Amino acid sequence: MKFRSLLMLLLLSVLSLSSLSPSAQAKASQITMLLDGQPLQSDVPPFLKSNFTMVPLRVISEGLGASVNWNNSASTATISKGSDTLVLQAGKKTAKVNGTAVTLDATVQVVSGRTMVPLRFVGEHLGILVNWNQAKQQVTLFTKDSGVPPTAPGTTPGTIPGNTDSAQLRGAWISTVYNLDWPSTKSYGNEDQQKTEYIALLDKLQDTGINAVFVQVRPAADAIYPSELVPWSQYLTGTPGKNPGYDPLAFLVEETHKRGMQFHAWFNPFRASILTDVSKLPANSTAVQHPDWIVKQGGKLYINPGIPEARQQIIDSVMEVVRNYNIDGVHLDDYFYPSGESSTDIFNDDSTYKTYNSDQIKNKGDWRRNNINIFVRDLGQSIHNVKPGVSFGISPFGVWRNKATDFTGSDTKAGVTAYDSMYADVRTWIQNGWIDYVAPQIYWSMSFTNARYDKLVDWWSQEVRGTGVKLYVGHAPYKLGSPEIGWQTAQEIINQLKYNKQSDEVQGSIFYSAKDLLKSPLGLLPLLKSYFLTN
Repeated sequence: MKFRSLLMLLLLSVLSLSSLSPSAQAKASQITMLLDGQPLQSDVPPFLKSNFTMVPLRVISEGLGASVNWNNSASTATISKGSDTLVLQAGKKTAKVNGTAVTLDATVQVVSGRTMVPLRFVGEHLGILVNWNQAKQQVTLFTKDSGVPPTAPGTTPGTIPGNTDSAQLRGAWISTVYNLDWPSTKSYGNEDQQKTEYIALLDKLQDTGINAVFVQVRPAADAIYPSELVPWSQYLTGTPGKNPGYDPLAFLVEETHKRGMQFHAWFNPFRASILTDVSKLPANSTAVQHPDWIVKQGGKLYINPGIPEARQQIIDSVMEVVRNYNIDGVHLDDYFYPSGESSTDIFNDDSTYKTYNSDQIKNKGDWRRNNINIFVRDLGQSIHNVKPGVSFGISPFGVWRNKATDFTGSDTKAGVTAYDSMYADVRTWIQNGWIDYVAPQIYWSMSFTNARYDKLVDWWSQEVRGTGVKLYVGHAPYKLGSPEIGWQTAQEIINQLKYNKQSDEVQGSIFYSAKDLLKSPLGLLPLLKSYFLTN
């Protein structure tokens, strides 16, 4: 997240000072801490608060070279490390970092004169790896110089900078569209079953070694959370616009963080509906309220990216989630302009091109790419203005451009490219720092001639080198066992992970999708678990 790492500390708020309840004290006595293998003593032990482990900031931060000063009269904690200073004040929903006010989310408590903060934030933002062992009720912390060990069974992996697999992001995409991964169609309208399904899914992913999930919260101009801008998703109840009776997103975030895992909210920005019969959509659907924004192509309805008001509404809907939920990141997939245009099935935006082209861009393709560039730029700025620590990333199609078309492109012969087919000028996003990470979907094997995995990893590594933009690689376990060349053994995924280690730029992997990963195609899971434990 580039320089925003420290600013993630701002996801703390001082709302009240309270003592521990008897039940909380009982939980506290069960939790022990180790720092670099040595017991970490404190007269105020860790405790659980709303399923988050609260730890004494003073003990940990001083052990890492930071200082904490608590001013009783002002009810203010000042945390200093190097040239950075963070000020938290009781009762305020904002904090100051180097003098800049930022909105806060979580709660700081003061217990027996000690400032207690959520463990996850300490681990992320004071530069330490944090493991939580549920069975032992033990927190283990490792500094950067400790020779970070591989994640042990039963622990929850944290993340620190570096290029060892134990420190890297290991993600899984969880699709809600078509009920692909969660929730199941059998759970329509059943809150308890949907919660049970997600808990089981998370537990299996974590057991495999996954430490981050990318959950599709906006499948198609709808929401799996209560929104003032778009209707409830049909994938919760089977009926578009029907209230499921609870806030699924709040539950998903809580359960994910309970395990020390990252939660990234995944948005499909421009798909308006998989239904083309608008009469079947709820009254507050974008397609119903703004028919002039909608383009039909390929049997689906899309929001026209060329209309500024339409782009802003999408940004506003994303910001609902950023403001209202304690997410770790905002994630977009590769659906910008649809890639399946043909002479008989075009994306008809001719009138929009004429109306919204104040820069007089002569090439329509360049105009389309400019629309997406503006959207990406403005969305990133909106996110970081409100919550600087929230990561913003995009997962484009795995080939930007072929070398035959652009000599700076990759040595590939892909029939579809991000730049020419989806009008996604990813290079511009990277070079301008509009995104924090890029996660290209490199869904081909090491032996697929037209788009070899290793050549594409090399190309994307070069693209992000020196920019500060992180590179995560999208992998395709769903292809294992398919007739496509290279997918006849699960070792293909392991070989890809091993190849990633040759690049300092690759800082993690994301697997599509959670369901396909957990099916353990061709015996993948045992191999993957073993790899994660030994690398």
